[in-house]
Amino acid sequence: MRLRVLSRLLTIQRVLIKHGLDDIILATHLFRPLRFAFYLSPGAWFQSGKVKGSRGERLRRALEELGPIFMKFGQTLSTRRDLLPTDIADELAKLQDRVPPFPSAVARKLVEEAYGQPVNEVFASFDEKPLAAATIAQVHVARLKDGSEVITKIVRPGIRALIDRDIEVMLALAELAQKYWSEGHRLRPVEVVREYEKTILDELDLMREAANAAQLKRNFSNSKLLYVPGVYWDLCRKNVMVMERIYGVLISDLDELRRRGTNFQRLAENGVEIFFTQVFRHNFFHADMHPGNVFVQVDDPEFPRYAAVDFGIVGTLAPRDQHYLAENFMAFFDRDYRRVAQLHVDSGWVPAHTRVDELESAVRTVCEPIFNKPLKEISFGQVLIRLFETAQRFEMTVQPQLILLQKTLLQIEGLGRQLYPDLDLWKTAQPVLREWMKTRYSVRAVVQSVRTQLPDLVEALKLTPQLLQSTIQRAAEGRLRLPVQTDHLEEMRREAKASADRRDATILSAAAGLGGVLWFALVLEPKWPGIVLFAAAIVNYWYSRRRT
Repeated sequence: MRLRVLSRLLTIQRVLIKHGLDDIILATHLFRPLRFAFYLSPGAWFQSGKVKGSRGERLRRALEELGPIFMKFGQTLSTRRDLLPTDIADELAKLQDRVPPFPSAVARKLVEEAYGQPVNEVFASFDEKPLAAATIAQVHVARLKDGSEVITKIVRPGIRALIDRDIEVMLALAELAQKYWSEGHRLRPVEVVREYEKTILDELDLMREAANAAQLKRNFSNSKLLYVPGVYWDLCRKNVMVMERIYGVLISDLDELRRRGTNFQRLAENGVEIFFTQVFRHNFFHADMHPGNVFVQVDDPEFPRYAAVDFGIVGTLAPRDQHYLAENFMAFFDRDYRRVAQLHVDSGWVPAHTRVDELESAVRTVCEPIFNKPLKEISFGQVLIRLFETAQRFEMTVQPQLILLQKTLLQIEGLGRQLYPDLDLWKTAQPVLREWMKTRYSVRAVVQSVRTQLPDLVEALKLTPQLLQSTIQRAAEGRLRLPVQTDHLEEMRREAKASADRRDATILSAAAGLGGVLWFALVLEPKWPGIVLFAAAIVNYWYSRRRT
């Protein structure tokens, strides 16, 4: 393990001890084999008295000190009040938009460097005090020369180095887990970390975020469900972005929403509809839906509308994954658990040798108890734990490309639980999915798909005679090679190599034995060669058996 990684792990330990969270080290099963190292650590010897603050406050401060990746983790946890004690959830919620800001002078300097001119030449006014500060960037209110009120988002200085450092630690731990943990091959921790690395680094590019916002705005143009602020492209740079300022009530401010007479049932149902519309109809979804990024416009309390900000993380699905997910949801809605099991086999999420009837029974056992229950009586956290246990039994592999979707679904459920605990998630989502499936397999959709692919098909047909002639010529000349690569062949290759190694070892041991015989025959008395030959044969046989 690299020295830098080891140093960072020691820093994490020091911060946990500093904030009185050393019990996490001692209680977490991952660290249990290393408890002796904790007790030998100087940090554990010289801990200075009792740390002030509640456990939630101490945890929040520790995550803030450890940096952006840890704060992101805290943000995600904060949406799952069903899985956390109230005091911890309240403190972690502060990570959504109340992260300690960086100095305003630094913010002004970064803006001026981005535009190559003083701030007062770009904006009519620029508020020095941040409106909000998050893990990756902070936001300042400004006014353009034409009077338009905007927000200016500025990436934290030096954030890339901090992220790279912690990603390196995560990768080192993931590589160890994949190599030495029995479940490593199935859970694919290295691929999961790589997927997360790609996601969080995308957040640092505000031009990408502006493009995401523009796409979402087009997808929901004239929508009564979701409003997306406009982007001022001329003022967007890689580390600075300017968008329309929107007004609304933070979705976590339930007291204010109640005071305004908001229809919480409709608001919660609209949230579910927005999510499934984004995932299946648009295949482009906002994947960072923690409460700090979601506002509610309550001009008409009976028909409240969401307003979203922070588009650094968005998700899309490959057509194959989108198809299998939709089919899984529909089969679940219909309680067709055999279909769910068969889809898992067909998609390759479980091995091909899996018995469908056994998987069907396991899925039914997990899912049937929660069917038709209101959200307040369901904990998806607990359901996921049970599904995880089922996955272990059936060797289900983790799909890194779906983790972002799973995380977003958990955030949506967390929001729905806070807004309207009686929400029927299935009843709300089912019509959206059925309509999408109907549209997907309609004659019009098939014709549109053919029209889209027709130019590529025509080009392929044009090239077919030339490719066929070339293939025949190469075959006639003996130059045709058909590359085949499968896991089975790779296993056979490894076994063949091991067999060759054993063969070489046998030959070497035999040669050594024969050499010994000849040497003794030449140097010692004539009576010795027979004895030595017999002994060498025994040693050679024993060594060969050990190698096999």
